[in-house]
Order: sequence, then C-alpha cells, then structure tokens
Amino acid sequence: MASRDLAESLLPVGGGAATATASAHDEYDERAYDSDDKVSIDVSDSDSEDGGGGGGGDAMRPAFSWRKLWRFTGPGFLMCIAFLDPGNLEGDLQAGAAAGYELLWLLLWATVMGALVQLLSARLGVATGKHLAELCREEYPPWATRALWAMTELALVGADIQEVIGSAIAIKILSAGTVPLWGGVVITAFDCFIFLFLENYGVRKLEAFFGVLIAVMAVSFAIMFGETKPSGKELLIGLVVPKLSSRTIKQAVGIVGCIIMPHNVFLHSALVQSRKIDTNKKSRVQEAVFYYNIESILALIVSFFINICVTTVFAKGFYGSEQADGIGLENAGQYLQQKYGTAFFPILYIWAIGLLASGQSSTITGTYAGQFVMGGFLNLRLKKWLRAMITRSFAIIPTMIVALFFDTEDPTMDILNEALNVLQSIQIPFALIPLITLVSKEQVMGSFVVGPITKVISWIVTVFLMLINGYLILSFYATEVRGALVRSSLCAVLAVYLAFIVYLIVRNTSLYSRLRSAMTKST
Repeated sequence: MASRDLAESLLPVGGGAATATASAHDEYDERAYDSDDKVSIDVSDSDSEDGGGGGGGDAMRPAFSWRKLWRFTGPGFLMCIAFLDPGNLEGDLQAGAAAGYELLWLLLWATVMGALVQLLSARLGVATGKHLAELCREEYPPWATRALWAMTELALVGADIQEVIGSAIAIKILSAGTVPLWGGVVITAFDCFIFLFLENYGVRKLEAFFGVLIAVMAVSFAIMFGETKPSGKELLIGLVVPKLSSRTIKQAVGIVGCIIMPHNVFLHSALVQSRKIDTNKKSRVQEAVFYYNIESILALIVSFFINICVTTVFAKGFYGSEQADGIGLENAGQYLQQKYGTAFFPILYIWAIGLLASGQSSTITGTYAGQFVMGGFLNLRLKKWLRAMITRSFAIIPTMIVALFFDTEDPTMDILNEALNVLQSIQIPFALIPLITLVSKEQVMGSFVVGPITKVISWIVTVFLMLINGYLILSFYATEVRGALVRSSLCAVLAVYLAFIVYLIVRNTSLYSRLRSAMTKST
C-alpha cells in the first residue's frame, strides 16, 4: 500500500525509493490539500540541518519556537469546535440545571478522553501524510470501506441537523421571532458559501474566521458567567470530587456522549495536513506532532472553559428549580432573562449570540469534514464547490423537514434530539477502532507507531465510550421503541452492527488470520 511505503520512509533506514513509489501511486488519489494550498512553515538556518534525507537517523527535533507554534496554530481550534456545538451546549445546560456542579469532574475527564483521541488523529495525519478516511480506504476491503463511509455520513447528518437547528433557534431569538425556524435553516444553509469564499483566500483566513467565532462564544458565555456569578468554591469542588447519582445518570451519559464526535476524528487527521511538512525527515515530523499537540491542547482548554461557563451558569440559576427538567436551547435564553434581567445587556441576546456562533462554526466545520470523508473514502476528485454542495445537501434536506414539521417546544423534538444523539453514538466505534488500529501498526506509522501503554489506554477509553453509548442506545430502545415488528427488526440490525464491530477489532489479529485460513482450506 502507498501508506506503508510512505511510513517506511519515516523509519531510521533510508526511504527514497519507497517515497518515489508512493508518490507515483498517489498521483491520481484524492488529497486533503493541494500543495499550493498548504501553509509554509519557515525554517531558520539554525535548524535546517536535520541529519540527512531518508529517515532522519537520530536527528533531534529543532528547538522550540513561538513563531513556529503560531504557524502551526489553527487545525486544533477548528477541531475544538465539535466540543462546542449546540448539542454540547444543550448537554452542558441540562447537566447544570439537573445536577448542579456535581458533573464538572466528568466534563473534565470527558475532555481529557477527547483530547487523547484527537491527538492520536493528528499524529496519524502527520506521520502518514494521509487522513483517516484515505487510510481506511487502503486498509479495509471495498465493502467495509463503503460501510464505514455510510456510517460516518449518517453521523455527520445527525450532528448537522442539531447544529443547523441550533443556529436557526439563535436567529429566531435575535429576530424577536420574526424569522421562523425554517427561515433560520435556510439562512444557515448558505454558510457553505461563506466557507467556499473564505477557502479561496487561503487556509489561514479560514482559520482566522473560526478563531473569531470561538472568541465570540468565549466572550458571550464569559459575560453570562460574570452576570450570574456562580460559586467558585462549588465549581472547584465539582471539578475534583467525583459525584454520580441515579437521578443524574442520563445527564452524565449525555456529557460523555457529546464530547466524541465521529466526524471530528476524521476531520482532525485531515486538517493537520494543511502545513508543508517534509515527511522524508524524521525531525520535521516530530516537530509537527509536537506543535500540533500543544495547539490542540490549548484549543481544548478554551473549549473546556466555555463548557464550564455554560454548565455553571445554569447550575447557579436553575439547579433545584421547577424549570430544571424542561430547559433546552430555545427556552434557556428566556429563563435566563426572567431570572437575571438586563444587568449589562439583555442576557437573552448574549445567549443567542453565543449559540449562533456555536451553530455557524460547527455547521461549517461539518461541511469541511464531509468533504474529507467523501473524498477519502470514495476517492472522488471533485471541485471543492461541488463537494461542499453535495455534503451540505445531505444535512439541509432532512433539517428542513424537521424545521417544517416539528416545533422546538414540542415534546416530539426532545425525542428527535435523543434519536439523533443515539444515531451519532452508534457511529463512534467506526471512527475509534480504525484510528487505534492504524496508529498501532508499524507498517502504517513507521517509527511514529504508538507505544503499548498508549495503545492500552486508547482501547480502554474506546471500550468505555462504547459502553456509555451502549447504555444510551438501550435506554432509547426501552423507552421510545414500540411494536414487536419494529423491535425485532432493530434486533436484527443490531446483530449486524455488532458483527461489523467485531470484524473491525479482530481483523488484524492472528485469530482472524487463522479463521480465514481455515475457511479457505474448507472451500
């Protein structure tokens, strides 16, 4: 495979021939970024010597540079937007209203788990020069590749419906109800044109745009934090003292389930390729991994701060109140307005501005992720505007149906949101299992393969997330699914689903090789 040839060039031995072969093989393959679109990382004279070509020998990573960190900064902040989408904000406010400060420790550790997954994704993209969808296409047989693509697209559609609805709710609030929900969906649908417009001006301009949206969220929710004045003591206790009761288990599952977004794992492995990195030199790859780790962690600290602000604001205002059980994205602003009034600026509009920034940024990154997913899995060489329109259509059409036939205050919308959460939850194994499988293979990663401790921790996190989301699926099945025929059909689908997960796990083990050999002999 081309990815193996490229990985071999990262090993301490030479690799020029392998690189040439890989380049020839990849000439007609879909790539995340064209060479002209990539951001150049300036190299000073002092660190230009790297120990030679091929694998870089025992070369050391160049000394730390703030200037280089700035040049690498960007992909991590686009990645962290998935931690701040309207679904996450709703999970935060509901956790705060229902559990007070008790689940802040879980939010912290869920963010840590999310950081581990995203750092592995970035490492994969840098070390191989390819993103996860491309590598899945090369790693798995065509039928499995198509199945993984379909699952990832379903996760994207589920996430995008919630994100677009969140934006539409914000527009409805800011227009004082003048723009109906479906009108907000139409307005949000055109954000792909903003994306295409900015992308034409270069990667850095696009990253700056997202940086502004994140800053808007941070300022909006920080103002809310300042106006409501949550307890600092309770906040610190909530972060360090684990508490979990039967009445808050649903909110706890929601916090963990919202953090890991399947499409975001694919997205981050592609975003890191927006910089020009000489993968023939080991020290350059080490340097890129180092700086990407720093900027990703910084970005997730910002996202964690925003999530903390939202959770504590609603913990202070509504924990133990009558509104706690029925609070959601649309009525949250009204409840805040009734409780805190207009101390500085109508808090209703501060909430709506933050929600709009969240919805707009997450829908655009969803479009971005959809391009990489479609191009990587299917190896489609389409123009950017066409890929963006196709990706946008996948989500906007079902979202428009939702906006026309459901009211955001209708109980049916809550059921729909829960169903969309389940839809995204069941896709998590199809992002995490291939990711861990690939970063653990020396043939793919070369000398950047993860160590045994990281591998074990990654599998523990994956199994934990699968169990958490399994609980969410079973809960939805028990409470919302009715009828013997529907239940039996879902059981059959579940059997196929579990069989595919088992296949992905055991495919690269000796057990699978022995079973396949035995089947070949028997036929």
